[in-house]
Amino acid sequence: MENLRLWGICVLVKLKMSGILGVMGFLATTVLSIGTAGAGTLGYSMLEAQAFTTRNLTLNVLPPGSTPIKVLHLSDLHLTPAQTRKINWVASLAKLEPDLVVVTGDFLAHKLAVPAVIESLSGLLNRPGLFVLGSNDYFAPVIKNPLMYFNKDRKVVGEGSALPTDELVLQLTNAGWLDLDNKQSSITVNGLRIHARGTDDPHIKLDRYEDVAGPFDADAFALGVTHAPYRRVLNSFAVDGADLVLAGHTHGGQICLPFYGALVTNCDLPQNQAKGLSSFGDRDMPLHVSAGVGTSPYTPIRLACRPEATLLTLTSRTN
Repeated sequence: MENLRLWGICVLVKLKMSGILGVMGFLATTVLSIGTAGAGTLGYSMLEAQAFTTRNLTLNVLPPGSTPIKVLHLSDLHLTPAQTRKINWVASLAKLEPDLVVVTGDFLAHKLAVPAVIESLSGLLNRPGLFVLGSNDYFAPVIKNPLMYFNKDRKVVGEGSALPTDELVLQLTNAGWLDLDNKQSSITVNGLRIHARGTDDPHIKLDRYEDVAGPFDADAFALGVTHAPYRRVLNSFAVDGADLVLAGHTHGGQICLPFYGALVTNCDLPQNQAKGLSSFGDRDMPLHVSAGVGTSPYTPIRLACRPEATLLTLTSRTN
């Protein structure tokens, strides 16, 4: 009887140990699976950040009877001299033969990047062009806690070592492109006069819309350009009658969830307007936000948000 009791105890101990080992094995397998999935997602995100694409959109925004205008919208290149693949891809966009090029800031990501920017744009600089600057054209990128982007109340300041902003602006304006940082000008494209105005980067509060405020010219297409699409600036464009506003900065969210979209916009624009074409305000002012070409060199990843350039074909309104 005693032997039978001892045998039973041994069986129970084995069963308990098997259960414990089973749970431990399950937990280990789960942790390993999560780690593998995380590593796989990270690897994919790094690859996606190099999966450059060109998007095409048609916007019926021009005055009736206007000749269509092809506008190449670029943003957030975040170039460093070593990014040969990105430089070559941007250079290849010249084959699209746009009628107008608009770059909405953040050309630079390195103090020696101006020659790389000019090289990448070399085939486009002989075409009419407009540009504004972003914070990364003033300050070199720094390592940041990515969770801070979820804090909408954080204080945003320019930080990092100074970049050769003046050299960048000089090179672009010498090529004939118009600097719209708190400035406005007119340009004629395909027989249509465009009244273009812009702001310096609202993200670090360099925008001074009051310098250009007032109704757009009634006999011209009204184009607004800014880097970061903060609502205060968009409201000003809308009040003054902009026909179209182009912006960047958001990176389209950069890390997005499939079937959901952007988690953050890094400004006060809603997440569902983080990239692409939408409307703003009571007038339903057309707004196009580029998801951009690059990323900070410290976070070279994108998820469900490919780097992009957009060819906007502007055509006549039907009324």
